[in-house]
Amino acid sequence: MERVNEGAEAVMYLAKLGSEAILIKSRNRKPWRISKIDTEIREKRTRREAKLLLSARKAGAAVPGVAAVGRYSIFMQRIDGVLLKDSKPAAKDMLTIGTYLANLHANGITHGDFTSANIMLTPDGPFIIDFGLGAFSNSEEEKALDLLLLERSISKKDYTNALKGYKSVSKEYLRVISRLNEIKKRGRYQSRTLA
Repeated sequence: MERVNEGAEAVMYLAKLGSEAILIKSRNRKPWRISKIDTEIREKRTRREAKLLLSARKAGAAVPGVAAVGRYSIFMQRIDGVLLKDSKPAAKDMLTIGTYLANLHANGITHGDFTSANIMLTPDGPFIIDFGLGAFSNSEEEKALDLLLLERSISKKDYTNALKGYKSVSKEYLRVISRLNEIKKRGRYQSRTLA
């Protein structure tokens, strides 16, 4: 196994499952947490993320396939591509990303960290990755926050295209956009400049 990435929640390893290259997302122990609580948190988050990935795929979003789930690890399809944050996407990719997000939301799934760092562009189109902060939720607030995070992580032109894709399939578009506008008016979400 080759260690390829590490985040706050987990470490990613590249491995082989038969002849296939896979990624293993492993939630490691946090030594500052009480052992029993740490075990429960890691198990619960691992199961939830695996369920989110499976449900997202059923909802029509391109996400890594899940090969197996361990106590603290998810064995998943390796996606070869470039992160959206490191590329110049085509308009059609942004439209697709918007439709994926609308499909997730329509099926009661919020991503929780829907930024250009969690969207991968591949020759087969965009893939949504890392559902570690995701949830099963029908909250308009959480759906609006997914849009806000996307808007803040990409160019205005790319966001406009993603929003077109979202609107084209979302039955709750007006309610989510209304909530997004409310959120933007709140103090902590407003852009500020220093004098």
